[in-house]
Amino acid sequence: MTTSDLFYTLALLKVEGVGDIVAKKLINHCGSAEKVFAAKKKQLLTIDGVGEKLYQKLQNKTVFSLAQTELDFIEQHKIAFDYYQDSSYPERLKHCIDAPTILFKSGNFSTETKKIISIVGTRQITGYGIDFTRKLIEELSVFEPTIVSGFAYGVDIVAHQAAIDCGLQTIGVLAHGLNQIYPKTHKKYIPKMEQNGGFLTEFWSSSNPERENFVKRNRIVAGISEATIVIESAEKGGSLITATMANDYNREVFAVPGRSTDKFSQGCNALIKTQRAHLLESASDLIYMLGWQLQKVGDANKTSTVQKQLFVSLEPEEQKVYEYLQQNGKEMLDLIALKNHIPVYKMATILFNLEMKGIVRPLPGKLFEAI
Repeated sequence: MTTSDLFYTLALLKVEGVGDIVAKKLINHCGSAEKVFAAKKKQLLTIDGVGEKLYQKLQNKTVFSLAQTELDFIEQHKIAFDYYQDSSYPERLKHCIDAPTILFKSGNFSTETKKIISIVGTRQITGYGIDFTRKLIEELSVFEPTIVSGFAYGVDIVAHQAAIDCGLQTIGVLAHGLNQIYPKTHKKYIPKMEQNGGFLTEFWSSSNPERENFVKRNRIVAGISEATIVIESAEKGGSLITATMANDYNREVFAVPGRSTDKFSQGCNALIKTQRAHLLESASDLIYMLGWQLQKVGDANKTSTVQKQLFVSLEPEEQKVYEYLQQNGKEMLDLIALKNHIPVYKMATILFNLEMKGIVRPLPGKLFEAI
């Protein structure tokens, strides 16, 4: 992405009425953010969701001065960023329709690994919650997952610290720009976070940690991960919003149960009771549901190739998906859809048909493999 592309994308995101969904729709239709501003009225009005009011707002050139100010900050502080069309953009977020158009980042981390989990919960974590979080991450450390959280008080910072102690990559998703940190008392953790991890945010340097930003931030926490784990939560709270978003994104959700009389177990118990989360009592529950397996160096055992029976008739897309699974082994539904350029809703039907034909089988953690 060139400096010019970044400038016009920033400007587009500052247009009133243009959020991430509309911005990406405009860019995809016109070819670039710069071309959006240069497009004729007739062309823009053919885009679903673009009307006369939005067209008029796109003519407001004051957004360019705002974009230039932010661009100057990015260049001055050498801020790294991922554009939603970049290969470096977090893979799972690409499946979320409302994912950020641009993500700003600092530190030293990669989101290419498949094993990314988010850990969320109350800011008023109990001793039980602290012990459970630390033990969970320690037990999962042999799989080298990336631990994502919101860098807030309570469960968030305990999860980040436990990941650091276990030598795991950890990412804090912020509800403000990279020019500050909230809460301020957590500044002391920044050096260790950025040694093997760091921070992600969609917010500009002009953004403050306002209430609505935390809710918006939660969709990144939910969308970037394979699974979201709620350690402790009251009956209402931000972590339950994150769990709901994870469910909406077709991600796995886990919740740690507790006594019915414990205030910060009520939210988790409700998630489990209403089947919006798997019960999580130990790391083994998550490992089983997600189908995680340790890599064995020098393993001579190879999966034998099973030829498709001749009487099985496959549609072209079914054949394409079956051959993909034969070549790539176990794979998540979302990634199968992405790699084969097939919508997720349609991919679910294709996999079901292949399962009924006896040549594909589902595995825990929304994984599928060819038989």
